[in-house]
Order: sequence, then structure tokens, then C-alpha cells
Amino acid sequence: MQTGHVTTPFGRRPMSLALVRGQMAIESPDPDAQVEKWKVFRDVCEARERLGIQDRALAVLDALLTFYPDVELDSNRGLVVFPSNAQLSLRAHGITETTLRRQLAALVDAGLILRRDSPNGKRYAHRNREGEVEQAYGFDLTPLVARARELALMAQDVAAERARFRRAKEALTICRRDVRKLISAAVEEGAAGDWAQVEAAYVDILARLPRYASRAQVELTLDEMELLREEVLNILEMQFKTENMHGNGVQIDRHIQNSNTELINEFEPSSRNEQGENPVQETHTTSVTQGQGQRKARSEPIKAFPLGMVLRACPQIADYGPGGRIEHWRELMTAAVVVRSMLGVSPSAYEDACGAMGPESAAVAIACILERSNFITSAGGYLRDLTRRSQRGEFSLGPMLMALMKVNGDAKQRTA
Repeated sequence: MQTGHVTTPFGRRPMSLALVRGQMAIESPDPDAQVEKWKVFRDVCEARERLGIQDRALAVLDALLTFYPDVELDSNRGLVVFPSNAQLSLRAHGITETTLRRQLAALVDAGLILRRDSPNGKRYAHRNREGEVEQAYGFDLTPLVARARELALMAQDVAAERARFRRAKEALTICRRDVRKLISAAVEEGAAGDWAQVEAAYVDILARLPRYASRAQVELTLDEMELLREEVLNILEMQFKTENMHGNGVQIDRHIQNSNTELINEFEPSSRNEQGENPVQETHTTSVTQGQGQRKARSEPIKAFPLGMVLRACPQIADYGPGGRIEHWRELMTAAVVVRSMLGVSPSAYEDACGAMGPESAAVAIACILERSNFITSAGGYLRDLTRRSQRGEFSLGPMLMALMKVNGDAKQRTA
């Protein structure tokens, strides 16, 4: 059997210089070269995207290999198989003849097989008296032997690339989760910082990532997301350091106040009339004197947000309104009283919240707690903590409402 030379196709199939170049590029394999056919087939399957072939072409190649009688592709024993289209279609899971011809052409173009056409275009073989094949016309599997090492290296490179891509996507998923939960925790607990801007940066980074992204695009997004995570952690670290400094300052001031109690009482007037000021002014002056090193309590209630925004962020509260809906602030406050009792919040805790935040904002806080009730162990303790932070001027309902609007918006998109 003759191999290693350029052949032209039979009939109307055209010959192109690309086919000539491809056949010339395939060097004749070592006469003693042997390749395990299913191993090289697995390498072709691994590298199919780089070879530019489809799954159907792999099925056809698999069928062609079944017509080779030995497990090892041996160049000394001939590498031409000559099945008919009917036999080949049957072993290729019954694909149509049109598809079969198209996929055979794809395998030839990919340089995985060669055509060895007979004078009349039929596939057959000449045998000697011993029954051995002397000359065969059909499909030559020599390229699989000649390119076995190249295909193996290509398959390894594809597998390594796939592993790198998978690790990059896993790292991006973890980083996204970290940033998302850190922002949510900071907003829900009223941490200082421009979290709306951080949220916008997070959304912008993900918006630039295509739906079917390449590894380079995923790694670029990962770099940006890691920088954002570092920024969020830096903001939180600065706040923790500030809180520790304030905590130490309060302890020192309390120690000084306790040690100077007698001195303060010694210079204090015996009656309020002797001081010449009204009781309210005296109380205010005393509190300022004793509260040095602490934050000044807010004297004004938290500004109420638009009712529509509150209901979008906290839709569950509407179920407890008159008639199952809320149209006015008074109806929201009525529903908050019902929910307060349902959540186990004591009347005194709710009264303190109304005094610190204002009745409207206290009702909004109850609505927010209702939305997060699955994640809050003690609703009463949580409300008292918000009340204390509100009295110190460290709490705002805005970030909490924005976070709930984001969560509820995402839930609606997933169920739509």
C-alpha cells in the first residue's frame, strides 16, 4: 500500500491547495510506529474545539476506528479502512448520508484522515492469495499515527486550560459571594461608609462580564472584584479601629467621672433656684458635662422615607394592614403594632424606639425586621440595639431599606 503522497479526490469533489498543504504537512510515520487507537481518539475528543470539529464528526471517526481490526494503529499493517456509507452510517448511530459526507469532509479538513480514492470512487481492497490486503482504497488513518504526539500535547494543553478556567470561575464565585455578603452585612448593621457607591461598583463590575465569558475576561473580572473586596474590608477595618478608640475613650471618661464625684458635688449649688436656670437647661448642662468623650445623642427623629419606597423594600408588612393593604403612614403604624406583638417585641422596646426614631421610622424598622425575621434570633433585642445606635446618631434606615429593595428585586427577577 502506498502512503505519504498527495492524492486527489474522485469525481466532483474539488481539490484545493489547502488539502495539498495539509497532506504535505503530514510526515510519514516511523515504519515501526504503533499508537493505541482509542487513546489517540480520546486526545482528539479533548482537543476537538481547537481542531474545529463537531460531536458528529467524532462519532464518524469512532465508527471508522471500529473498522480497523487491531487495537494498535500499526503503519506496517496498513492504515486504510474501506467501509461503505451504509455500514459507516450504521456504526455512527444511524446518521443520515448527507450528514455523514459533511462530517467526513470535516475530518479531512482537520487533517485527521486522508482520502484514498479508487479510480471509480468505490471503496475496496485488493488481497493476495493469503488474504492479506495489498492495496486498499478508502480512508487513511495515517494522520492519527503521524500526529499522535501533537494531539496528545494539544489535549493536555486543553485540559490544563479548562482547569485554569474552572479555578478562575470558582475564585470569582467566592469573591462575588464575599463582597455581596459583606455589603449586605454592613448595610443591615448600619456600618459607616458610602455603601451605595460600593454597591454600584459591584453591579458595574458584573455588568461588564459577558454571559459566555472567556478565561481572560473572567480573570479580569476577578482582579477587579478582589480589589473591591479589599476596599470593603479596609472600610470595615477602619470602622472597627474607630469603634475601639471610642470605646477606650468612654471607659477613661467614666473612670474620671467616678473619681471626681465628690468634687462635682462640692461645687454644685444646693438648689436649682440658686443657679438661676430652668430645670431643662440644668439637666442639659449636666448631661453635656458628664458626657465628654461620648457622641452627642440625636435630638431629632430620623427622617421618614417615602411610603412607596418602604412598601417596595418591605412588602410583607402590607399583609397586616387594614384590609391587607397599606395606603397611609397611619395604616403602616397600625400594622407595625400588630407585627410588633407577633414578633415578640415588648411594648417598652417599641415605645423606646418611637422616642428615639419617631413613630414613623420605628414602624419602618419593625417592617424591616419582619422582612429579615428568618435571620434574626431576637426581634426585641435587635430593635433595642437599633434604638441605642439611633440615640448615638450611628443608625440610618436608608442602607437597610436599599439592601431590602435589592434583595426583593433580585427575588422577583428569579421568579419572573
